[in-house]
Amino acid sequence: MALSSRKTESVSRLFEHLSVHYPHAKTELDYTNPYTLLVAVTLSAQATDISVNKATKALFAIADSPEKMLLLGEAGLKDRIKTIGLYNAKAKNIILMAQQLIDRHDSVVPQSRDALVQLAGVGRKTANVVLNEAFGQPTIAVDTHLFRLAHRLKLSKGKTPDAVETDLEKIIPDRFKQKAHIWMILHGRYVCKARKPECLTCCIADLCPSRGKV
Repeated sequence: MALSSRKTESVSRLFEHLSVHYPHAKTELDYTNPYTLLVAVTLSAQATDISVNKATKALFAIADSPEKMLLLGEAGLKDRIKTIGLYNAKAKNIILMAQQLIDRHDSVVPQSRDALVQLAGVGRKTANVVLNEAFGQPTIAVDTHLFRLAHRLKLSKGKTPDAVETDLEKIIPDRFKQKAHIWMILHGRYVCKARKPECLTCCIADLCPSRGKV
């Protein structure tokens, strides 16, 4: 996506505004180390961060490493995450993931996307969140909120999360890339909502081409 100088300036202003509005932005998932973050993000698929945090508070107190998760076992894990959607499949993947981390990575969460997506239950979005949050890499994790926001702001016409990610990587200034996706996720979650965007309180309303049209 080639940008004109005017569009480039507009995109820079947009992310400058978001950076000021969300100065301490980070994932809303609770975690204690890269491994528990990986598990939490895996559990968050088709579930709210609030529901995940409620379940993982007790879980991570007893299973904050691959070895401890294996000791808990699939049945024990299911019992602790049964309030989360798709918990049966997630428990199976997390136990398998724990064994893979032990066997392939000496129990250490890898810092490459290619290695992460080879783990059970880990897709590109999950890998990007872990790389960004745990290791400070400038990745862009596209969830439903970010996907919606990217289209409303005319930053992407991509029809898939991967296409939107590619578009954003091309146009977001480097100085904003490390935090850009979490700013957009939080803004989409709390302000630019799906059914009723709160344009009157939006910090980027003056830069939004969809203002008043949603």
